[in-house]
Amino acid sequence: LVMGTIPVPRSPAGLTGLCPLAGPSPTSSIHVYTQREVYGTVGSHVTLSCSFWSSEWISEDISITWHFQAEGSRDSISIFHYAKGQPYIDDVGSFKERMEWVGNPHRKDGSIVIHNLDYTDNGTFTCDVKNPP
Repeated sequence: LVMGTIPVPRSPAGLTGLCPLAGPSPTSSIHVYTQREVYGTVGSHVTLSCSFWSSEWISEDISITWHFQAEGSRDSISIFHYAKGQPYIDDVGSFKERMEWVGNPHRKDGSIVIHNLDYTDNGTFTCDVKNPP
């Protein structure tokens, strides 16, 4: 069976995330790219791609967070976080046993895989990338 659409917008603010620099310097940005929609089949797996480009070097403090907002819900939950060189799958919701980190920040990739898809996975996934400072 084909599962419904899994939209994967980057952020509510559009395709450019802003990351302020220290002091009164102008703002530098990170551009984050995802597929607009991803389709999956119940029981299979799907890769949620998240690539990014930054005008600055990739910091050791880079962080990547994935959020999920179920279709029809107003609430969003954090389902994955990458920080200090380590992936962390949040111990909340139904994704904790089905998620796999396949990204590599040094290759500007923050992608994840969700295994054993279910109809309840239908919703909006958001990839947030921060590259301090």
